[in-house]
Amino acid sequence: MGVNVAIVGATGMVGRTFLKVMEERNFPVNKLYLFASSKSAGEKLYFKNKEYIVEELTEESFNRDIQIALFSAGATVSKQFAPIAASRGIVVIDNSSAWRMDENVPLVVPEVNPEDISWHKGIIANPNCSTIQMVVPLKPLHDKYRIKRIVVSTYQAVSGAGKKGIDDLERTQRGEPPQVFPHPIANNCIPHIDSFTPSGYTKEELKMINETKKIMKDDSIKVSPTTVRVPVVNSHSESVNVEFARPYEMKELIEILKNAPGVVVMDDPEHNLYPLATFATGKDEVFVGRIRRDETVYSGVNMWIVADNIRKGAATNAVQIAELVIKNM
Repeated sequence: MGVNVAIVGATGMVGRTFLKVMEERNFPVNKLYLFASSKSAGEKLYFKNKEYIVEELTEESFNRDIQIALFSAGATVSKQFAPIAASRGIVVIDNSSAWRMDENVPLVVPEVNPEDISWHKGIIANPNCSTIQMVVPLKPLHDKYRIKRIVVSTYQAVSGAGKKGIDDLERTQRGEPPQVFPHPIANNCIPHIDSFTPSGYTKEELKMINETKKIMKDDSIKVSPTTVRVPVVNSHSESVNVEFARPYEMKELIEILKNAPGVVVMDDPEHNLYPLATFATGKDEVFVGRIRRDETVYSGVNMWIVADNIRKGAATNAVQIAELVIKNM
């Protein structure tokens, strides 16, 4: 038996990828409803070779037999419409920042904390893309060695800002002024994602700090992030330095990563083998390489983590959550 699914923000990059991932994973859809803003209403999208017409999202949109709604239309839309959907008995899986730090809303990465789905009250939050790909390989290491501190620098693709981010890269490559990023992103790295806060950290950096602690269920983990936008179309890369409370043997640590769900170890520097954004694009796994001991602390390790930010960082993670919701129905 299939389930009745709604997609909110269906014409955006993540919305379209929801459809692609659901088709690839043979997600059991019975009825499918597609919603977007008034300017996108009337567009035609396809799922399993069947045509669907995108409808304008209104408060009446959820007065139907919908069981699961995948939201990716921004925090403002989610704050307004997710509670309406949830009040109709629909399970909302939200890709925006609206509900992530709400103590009554689970923040879920299926490879890390699937058990948290059990206490949802109608809304489940999808974490930030840069957080998702970091915690997937770090959670099994935390279970074994207990993480004390994480220092992470991200190299985030322009698709993280949606199609308009890709357009801005192409625009500035032509020598035109930027319209999305604060500086030309072509041939440039911009250490500025989302707005700055009084602390000097950006909201993107604070997301990584707070979401990591919530997902890992450990407020003692110290996280020091710097998030950077780079002129790459798709897939985020991260340089991650981890300090453990317990000692580790490198061979054992690598075996843990190799056996971790959703993780692929690509670590053969002699043959120039390490994760690349171009390789990760279009894939759902999190790729880890450049694994080496940090000799400057008691028990530390460096690694390079890469994942497709539109798929595992957004759409695929949400669909995986939906699959777990179906199992628990």
